Amino acid sequence: MHTLIVGLGSMGLGAAVSCLKAGISTTGFDVNSDALRAFSDQGGYSTADLESIEPVDAVLLFVVNADQADTVLFDSPLISKFKPNAVVINCVTVAPSRASDISSRIVKAGFGYLDAPVSGGAVKAKNGQISIMGSGEPETFDRVQPILDAISERIFRLGNEPGAGSQMKLINQLLAGVHIAATAEALNLAASLNMDLHEVIDVIQSCAGTSWMFENRGPHIANGDYTPLSTVNIFVKDLSIVIDEAQLQGAVTPLSQTALSLYQNASDNGLGLEDDSAIVKILAAQSGSVLPGGK
Repeated sequence: MHTLIVGLGSMGLGAAVSCLKAGISTTGFDVNSDALRAFSDQGGYSTADLESIEPVDAVLLFVVNADQADTVLFDSPLISKFKPNAVVINCVTVAPSRASDISSRIVKAGFGYLDAPVSGGAVKAKNGQISIMGSGEPETFDRVQPILDAISERIFRLGNEPGAGSQMKLINQLLAGVHIAATAEALNLAASLNMDLHEVIDVIQSCAGTSWMFENRGPHIANGDYTPLSTVNIFVKDLSIVIDEAQLQGAVTPLSQTALSLYQNASDNGLGLEDDSAIVKILAAQSGSVLPGGK
């Protein structure tokens, strides 16, 4: 089984390496030479030329957004490289309506499609332990089960209809985005009180106020290290999708609205490509507090 990973960022690279470890023939594609080099350094074959790839049984998309997914699938030579019964596994966070549209075009062309957004972060991706929120036909899942097993710890089959996986990812991203914003607010307050941020994290992670994002992103703030794993701009995109979809359903999302304004503020102030926890810098500037690594 020959698998192509499109997009070798932190999640895509982890998935590609996990496929290699499972003995799956894997090619990595990216337009970023550093990303290609990172996969090559792990022993993988990487290319910036879709014309050069061998025919593929499965494509995993780890690009940034729905527009990029559309471009690589329908405005490139990629689909001509599909073997019969090839499957597109779309791991991108997209609006459910976009997932349905992409699925219909892929299925009409005679191939399989899984709406399969993922969660877990770069470390879990590297270790093949991400969670997949998937929807699609059972036989499509079955055709690519070895790939899904290689990259994930949990696979949630959420029905046959494309868009169901993306709906679940919306809920995850709402919580993740709000939890990161809450982490930034809490640690900025702690900094204003001249508390030891590492001690705060140590205590709170054993108390009711903790969350996965607090435990994962809190140390970024305490260490003053905003090396991007997931960027501020990712949550500008994802929370915008959350709010748009909520408005279509008439659901109110006041916490998401507030969190989005913070991410957007950070992006507008040049922090868009920093780690998403860098939103704390906006709060610190407004509060006059001093963060680790700050001035």
